[in-house]
Amino acid sequence: MGDTVADMPADTVSVTGWGRTAPTAARLIRPRSYEEAVAAVRDCGARGGIPRGLGRAYGDAAQNAGGAVLDMTGLDRIHAIDADGGTVLCDAGVSLHRLMEVLLPLGWFVPVTPGTRYVTVGGAIGADIHGKNHHVSGSFSRHVLSLELLTADGAIHTVRRGTPLFDATTGGMGLTGVILTATVQLQPVETSLMSVDTERARDLDDLMARLVATDDHYRYSVAWIDLLARGAAMGRAVLTRGDHAPLAALREGTRARRDPLGFRPSRLPAAPSFLPEGLLSRRTVGWFNELWYRRAPRARTGELQKLATFFHPLDGVPHWNRIYGRSGFVQYQFVVGRGQEDTLRRIVHRLSEQRCPSFLAVLKRFGDADPGWLSFPLPGWTLALDIPAGLPGLGALLDELDEDVAAAGGRVYLAKDSRLRPELLATMYPRLDDFRALRAKVDPRGVFVSDLARRLGL
Repeated sequence: MGDTVADMPADTVSVTGWGRTAPTAARLIRPRSYEEAVAAVRDCGARGGIPRGLGRAYGDAAQNAGGAVLDMTGLDRIHAIDADGGTVLCDAGVSLHRLMEVLLPLGWFVPVTPGTRYVTVGGAIGADIHGKNHHVSGSFSRHVLSLELLTADGAIHTVRRGTPLFDATTGGMGLTGVILTATVQLQPVETSLMSVDTERARDLDDLMARLVATDDHYRYSVAWIDLLARGAAMGRAVLTRGDHAPLAALREGTRARRDPLGFRPSRLPAAPSFLPEGLLSRRTVGWFNELWYRRAPRARTGELQKLATFFHPLDGVPHWNRIYGRSGFVQYQFVVGRGQEDTLRRIVHRLSEQRCPSFLAVLKRFGDADPGWLSFPLPGWTLALDIPAGLPGLGALLDELDEDVAAAGGRVYLAKDSRLRPELLATMYPRLDDFRALRAKVDPRGVFVSDLARRLGL
């Protein structure tokens, strides 16, 4: 069993987020045991280290220029499953995809999943991920019963809900330590299919009215928005909502009824490693948006869909982030509270007038805030959109949106950020001083650090 950094696989490599916008060089260390993880933390060097999972943070949260990055995917064991009580104890390097493969046949599903299942449990906790069910189930950390955390002094602590260290770690972007294991409460399901209702909304006000009126009837809810639509159609959308299909919804004699908990996500060929710049222009995205809106049903209820189709459609295309070309893309997500609908309307209008070519713009409603000091959600409205990084004037546009969001008491999502100005951070995250104070206490030498942390002064 290795107990020094020299024993571990390590290479100096270019590391980037999923948006591929700001690669930096770091020494990538791959611990294969808890002992090797301890050794890596103790010896990661003057520029410190940051844990990393499957690299799906869009910005620079899992990068560390000139320092160490700890690839935790080698620690990927599932230690125990309570099939009666619905809990799992697993390493932080286990992916949500792997949990689905193992747990669905037992009648359990992960409590929260984002738009990709290729994130690790440690990453889900560090970013305190949310999904289409936040208005019902909250963020991922709400379902974490306890975790084991490796801190900067090499000690391993059992951290339980309701403690300051737990609240600093959930949403803390890996800056309090390395999560080694977690015990997670699961969601019971009867099938691996979803019962889905789909409808079109003619504009933003129509969309918000539908969400407010009926969102509480669904466990999962999300709306795709056409940000290129203007005038009377501004904010037109396709609203998709649903819940896990009960066994009774599956017809007798069908393959689905014979194997109701089967998990068979399909995969298409990977996106090419090189695609020309400008492929996602205003014109091409406009065509796509028009087609997507027109082909959606005006109203359809009870459609049975595979889990992967409903939750993770882009996972079917490996390396889909390559479609933005070498310049990459910026994923921008903000939340504003209830009562700030005018701010949301103003931002959507601004994006529409700027002809912002985003074909992955989604609007959701958040429920109650989660206890993590740097957790992103708060009760209200969240809009996420992707934008080609080379779009002229993008930096100035997003700076203006940041100002609007901050003035409305909202915030941007750190797991997707790559360019927020640090002076806005304390306004957006009121518990920032508490986070900094606890971080200074558990990591006085600043062992855990990332490009995100340096940029924002976390």
